[in-house]
Amino acid sequence: MKNTSFNIILLIFTLTLTLVACSNGKIESNISATVADFEFTDQHNETFSSEQLKGDWWIAYFFYTNCKMVCPQTTANIVNVLATLRDAGMTPPIIGFSVDPDFDTPAVLQDFAAIYDANFENMTFLTGYDFDKIKELSNKSFKTVLDGGGPEDHVYAHSTSFFLINPKGEVIKRYDGLSKLDYENLIADAKKVM
Repeated sequence: MKNTSFNIILLIFTLTLTLVACSNGKIESNISATVADFEFTDQHNETFSSEQLKGDWWIAYFFYTNCKMVCPQTTANIVNVLATLRDAGMTPPIIGFSVDPDFDTPAVLQDFAAIYDANFENMTFLTGYDFDKIKELSNKSFKTVLDGGGPEDHVYAHSTSFFLINPKGEVIKRYDGLSKLDYENLIADAKKVM
């Protein structure tokens, strides 16, 4: 009887360890898309391309500097995500795609980043494309809405999500960038996979 109980406990322990080991490094996906190749301009007025992200896990979000409603919160949250990951010894690239490229020049992006104390070692804000190009990237590569009232009124309906992209350039998970719980889930998932 003692041997049977011991064997059952040993079996349960072994199965538990196996399940933990198998789930280590894996997260549940809620989106499946591939980021199209791109070559844009960063906040330093230098070319930045998707090629520079190959082989890395990275995080993306959409914003514009004149946004008064959601972008101040999502930008503050993404900067907090990066700071938390850096404290844990991880430095994934974080890419912010401006949805108002006509207004958001590299100089404007630098001023915007300074407001949030964004760390340019790992954080890149992109512009240097037309609205139709970023709309296509948003819609097709990130499967999210982007629409605009036009450059005159600077009103854009855009995603407030953060996106986790794997080293193959596949978008595998979307998080609510306005939710503290969800951006904490992003941090937890990043720690699992990076």
